[in-house]
Amino acid sequence: MAIEQARYQLAEELGGIEILNARYEKQHFSRHSHEGYTIGVIKTGAQQFYRTGGNHIAPQNSIILVNADEVHTGCSASEGGWSYQAMYPTPEQFEQLSQDLGIKQQGAPYFNQAVVQDAVLANSLRNTMAILEQSSNRLLRESMVYSSLSLLMARHSKSRTASPSLGFAKNSLSLVKQFLDEQPEADISLTELANLVNLSPCYLAKRFVKLYGIPPHAYQIQARIRLAKRLLRQGQKQLDVALDCGFHDQSHLSRHFKRALGITPGRYAKEFQA
Repeated sequence: MAIEQARYQLAEELGGIEILNARYEKQHFSRHSHEGYTIGVIKTGAQQFYRTGGNHIAPQNSIILVNADEVHTGCSASEGGWSYQAMYPTPEQFEQLSQDLGIKQQGAPYFNQAVVQDAVLANSLRNTMAILEQSSNRLLRESMVYSSLSLLMARHSKSRTASPSLGFAKNSLSLVKQFLDEQPEADISLTELANLVNLSPCYLAKRFVKLYGIPPHAYQIQARIRLAKRLLRQGQKQLDVALDCGFHDQSHLSRHFKRALGITPGRYAKEFQA
């Protein structure tokens, strides 16, 4: 019998950082993205995943880095599966951290490497996530978050170069993404989205994939899952969450939620019940 375990927690530091401690054997994550960065340390086994146009393998003790809104997948790359710890700080939290530390950096960091071998950083991240899971000492918790994330930025953050091929359309595509982020439950067609920014539907669909890695309808699903997570943490009922987020019914929500997060909405909600 496959071992599939995932425990989510929400650390209050920097306004709230999601923490995951998971063990998977047969789980296959579909193409999805997070509003925050994925920063994970492989505890046992090895993970294979897609990111930045290619496939990568992260062995034991390596660090997985996925940028915010970057499309990725995930499955086992070793017999018996893999286990890992991960945290999901947002771009805004990284920017706040940079300002607090006096780091001169344009916007949020960009990590060009999907997998890094850095024993010092891996140990710092492991210690930080253990403290966030186990300790209520606010001074210690906040100190560890600042220390590990600043170390991550100092060692592996790069400047991201804009894609010249997207040209003038990038602002329009950003507005489309913003609409989907702010109104994920909206029942809107590709033509209506294109009309919002004066682009043709065909051009919008093609360029959106070029910039964000998935088509608009798939991105809408990710935005709906993010909204569902927030509503579930607030204690709302699963059926109400499904309908409020634009899913057809509860099973529709559950199917997409499990494929993206490796856990059912009900199990996720229980992690945040008092």
